[in-house]
Amino acid sequence: MIRVLVVDDHPVVRRGISDLIASEPDVEVVGAAGDGDTAVALTERLDPDVVLMDIEMPGVDGVAATHRIGTVAPRTAVVILTTFADRARITRALDAGAAGYLLKDAEPTELIDGIRTAAAGSTPISPRVATSLAERDHTIPPALTPREREVLTLLADGLPNKQIARRLGIAEKTVKAHLTRVFAALEVTDRTQAALWVARNTADG
Repeated sequence: MIRVLVVDDHPVVRRGISDLIASEPDVEVVGAAGDGDTAVALTERLDPDVVLMDIEMPGVDGVAATHRIGTVAPRTAVVILTTFADRARITRALDAGAAGYLLKDAEPTELIDGIRTAAAGSTPISPRVATSLAERDHTIPPALTPREREVLTLLADGLPNKQIARRLGIAEKTVKAHLTRVFAALEVTDRTQAALWVARNTADG
């Protein structure tokens, strides 16, 4: 069972999200909070697997709360759930330790899948968020091979491994091998950090 804490300053939204995800047989809503301070306190007390975190809230906002949760409950995955898809907010949230970034206009299935993805230790990112991170000229490290550069560029565009493999006409396990070398070259450990590397090391397009 995936234990989820829902954080949003609008009671109607908070209730709606809670009711939606609680209808899934493998998801349990263990609590809800309307501000960052309460979110941190409840996370520390309830030890949820996933926190769905709004960004814009009175007092302690979602980014600050995410950072604090990373300190008091490092096992918990914080997934941002917001209406904002601008690059500055996305980067701030991921830098603060968010495990993923989803948008409130997502389909219910995308939200549920995002919760499961985060609980499994991976990074749920809405396609529009990935596009926002990737909208610039890519500056790729010269140490990478041409194929590794292609793989990194497609990753930064938000494509999963299966689509990268299809786009390049190679096996999915080959994509994974390329990504292992890409992560080592960039000195990162996962897809989110690689996308952030591209975001920080490119000029605006």
